[in-house]
Amino acid sequence: MTAVPRTEGPVLPRDVVTGLTALLCDADGNLFPSEEPAFVASAEVTNRFLAELGDARRFTAEELRLATTGMNFRSTARRLAAESGRPEVDVEPWVAEERRAVTAYLGEHLRPHPETTAALVALAPHLRLAAVSSSALRRLAACFTATGLDELIPPEARFSAEDSLPTPTSKPDPAVYLHACEQLGIAPGAGLAVEDSVPGALSAVRAGCLTVGNLLFVQPAERAEREAALREAGVLTVVGSWQELADLLLPVLTGGGR
Repeated sequence: MTAVPRTEGPVLPRDVVTGLTALLCDADGNLFPSEEPAFVASAEVTNRFLAELGDARRFTAEELRLATTGMNFRSTARRLAAESGRPEVDVEPWVAEERRAVTAYLGEHLRPHPETTAALVALAPHLRLAAVSSSALRRLAACFTATGLDELIPPEARFSAEDSLPTPTSKPDPAVYLHACEQLGIAPGAGLAVEDSVPGALSAVRAGCLTVGNLLFVQPAERAEREAALREAGVLTVVGSWQELADLLLPVLTGGGR
């Protein structure tokens, strides 16, 4: 997948960059194009869940993606149960089943994205890399292994709104970003979050993290609308690729400046 063409270059103020110590990377749809394949597996589980609820609705993978991007499956299942008039249903067995199905599917179908890897390799000597995600840690592990990113962002630098918090939550709740910053020993303002979704951007902004939008893996027909929504959510700028972000950061981080 190629970088998104841009008519106006993104800008990050020099004083913003000089204050950074960590790069806080959303994972799905940002570090790797996992959202579309994940929804193939998730839709199958979702539709079985709806059948058990007695709900006649069914989702294609694309319909589910558009309806729930940025939410974890627990939040989705609870919403569907409430909409079906069954808010008392225990969704946890379905959360476990969806996690198993999606993890297996992603581990089999994801591949490395060389341009993203190269940009992260260039940034790693200057900023601590971490993943901040709504997804479960086991799913992240499968994705990082399949895409060759294990060494760049090892397990101890991955934070999950599903598994890392005392109470599981999902973006746009800022809890996972606040937790990540606490564990990394940094103030939120010293971390630059990179997000592709509006719920993710809101989560980071609400936590006090400086935030950049990334359109690399956003569907072409959705990029203009997504960029506008990300800016409204409070991102500092929007880039079309990790290399474009590296080109913004490295001149300052290496002392070249602008």
